[in-house]
Amino acid sequence: MALTATIRKAELQISDMDRGYYATHHLTLAQHPSETDERLMVRLLAFALNADDRLEFGRGLSTDDEPDLWQHDYTGDILQWIDLGHPDESRVRKACNRSRQVQVINYGGNASDIWWHKQGKGLARFGNLSVVDLDAGFVERWGQQIQRAMRWSVLIQDGELQILNDQVQLDVTPAWRKRATA
Repeated sequence: MALTATIRKAELQISDMDRGYYATHHLTLAQHPSETDERLMVRLLAFALNADDRLEFGRGLSTDDEPDLWQHDYTGDILQWIDLGHPDESRVRKACNRSRQVQVINYGGNASDIWWHKQGKGLARFGNLSVVDLDAGFVERWGQQIQRAMRWSVLIQDGELQILNDQVQLDVTPAWRKRATA
């Protein structure tokens, strides 16, 4: 018998002062049986970092031709492609050729350093690619906050994120390895 996804509901009240974006999003996330709590929460954080009315989650780990999150324009063209973790260069190249902007969000601590050391030189040529790291300690604490129904306020200002609810406040400053130039 196949395992089924766990459904998570999240309400994100986003105040992104850096982009001038203020909205509340009611999200439904399907957690694949092989997806860790940390990875799901990083997907939620990736949404907050890039929030837009047209941003949506991809079909998940079992679908190779879709990112973790993406945004399309009204013609169906891909505006933004967001992958989590440590994708190989061929996947990033494909994403950069299909989308206007690509973002890779690393959350693996030392594994992210190793990945960048191996892939960074080849990825440097893509002007529409951004690579950002999240602190491993933060990701561990953030992953511990997972619940079936969650409500979070997210404040983004000067590149820093403050995530809070009634019980906890977490702060993180994503570290940019590469910013898109295109």
